[in-house]
Amino acid sequence: MLSPQALKKIDIEIAKYPMEQRQSAVMSALAIAQKEVGHVSPEVIEFIADYLHMPAIWVQEVSTFYNMYDNSSVGKYKLTVCTNLPCALSGADEAANHLKQKLGIDFGQTTACGTFTLKEGECMGACGDAPVLLVNNERMCSFMKNDKLDDLINELKNNN
Repeated sequence: MLSPQALKKIDIEIAKYPMEQRQSAVMSALAIAQKEVGHVSPEVIEFIADYLHMPAIWVQEVSTFYNMYDNSSVGKYKLTVCTNLPCALSGADEAANHLKQKLGIDFGQTTACGTFTLKEGECMGACGDAPVLLVNNERMCSFMKNDKLDDLINELKNNN
């Protein structure tokens, strides 16, 4: 299911823990699998569970608790807007509404072309930079007012 390169990365994560606690690498394993496969499908959950010698329900619990994991396919660019209180007080709701209008989708939806998925996120630890959003769980964007959101969308469309 996963490439030898992905398995090697998971093995590196497993090696960070005592062998009897290899399940501690579950979050890293899910992230590596998601990056390769695109999302955490039931098959990925079963595979990770077998690989880490743990019940599949435990892997599923982790994959559904944290919003960085996608349990269904997402667009090429997943935009996750922090809507916790500090960001909300600094314009996150306005930023989210602007993205919803500009992209024509709501939270949890993907544009018809498959380019963008919009997600609502929990605190990203950058309250002083609010409102913030993440692009594909890797790139944090700060102070995201309408003009910066428009620039980001145009940049990502041009990279498509």
